[in-house]
Amino acid sequence: MNWTVGQSLELYYVDGRPDGMVTAEMFNWTGHVLTAPRTQITTALGRPEAGYTGIYLLLGETDEGQPLAYIGEGEDIGSRIRSHDVRRDWWTTAVLVTAAANRLNKAHAKYLESRLIEVARRVGRTAMENGPQPARPSLSEADVAKMEAFLYNLLMVLPAVRVDLFVQSARPESKPKVTNALGNKPEAVRFTLDFKKHGIAATAFYLDGELVVESGSQARLRWTGQSSTSSYGKLHDELIRASVLVPDGERCVFAQNYAFKSPSAAAAVIKGRSSNGLTSWHLEGTDKTYKEWEAQQLGEASAAR
Repeated sequence: MNWTVGQSLELYYVDGRPDGMVTAEMFNWTGHVLTAPRTQITTALGRPEAGYTGIYLLLGETDEGQPLAYIGEGEDIGSRIRSHDVRRDWWTTAVLVTAAANRLNKAHAKYLESRLIEVARRVGRTAMENGPQPARPSLSEADVAKMEAFLYNLLMVLPAVRVDLFVQSARPESKPKVTNALGNKPEAVRFTLDFKKHGIAATAFYLDGELVVESGSQARLRWTGQSSTSSYGKLHDELIRASVLVPDGERCVFAQNYAFKSPSAAAAVIKGRSSNGLTSWHLEGTDKTYKEWEAQQLGEASAAR
């Protein structure tokens, strides 16, 4: 899915705490999202929307620290969560997704449940406790279009409330265009990273505010940093689980393009340890570091004001 139009999102911290219950709504969308830590689940399930038809997510971790999720649906999602509260002890956060005036029906909820499980498994960031992929219910063409539009907006809202199991960082395999000989404005800027000590090389391009490591780039087979529980160490393991990084002899290879949130995140995954990406990445064909290139861009932007 492509997000090309700006949207306005309203977050409401129910009890005034950033780590407490949060509701999220978006202009011109009937959906309503409520997230609640398990410690506040009794209060959350006492809210009117908890009795609506909708879908819910239970989020937590496995004993090994891997993100774990369960996606379900119900005509009274509060009742369903109460039953899961008894049977599942691993989850720490619940997310309730409903629509204003209880406009979703059972078939809508089952369709959204099936699609969300499908997307989560395709992204591969999180282990799923769900069983086999549930079949989509039979909906009219109009209802399918409405639910796909609902899903489109929901997948935009969820990351804002720190639910990222649906965030797809893989990118198309097509090669981006670069600056041509006529000096036209570049559509992408290319970088390289050479980790000669371990015979590892990687390439990336910067486009539309993202640093995308290209398929075929190499990375360390294992995380060798001081702590395997660091955020970058977990990311390295996550990319292997999701088959973004594929073992190939003594190293891994990127099976697809992958967008990182920072140059240092990309460099750390490639080197298998914490690394300063601002100095590890170099502008292709030069000795200029990412840091120096970035400073040049900022300088040019300031001069243009």
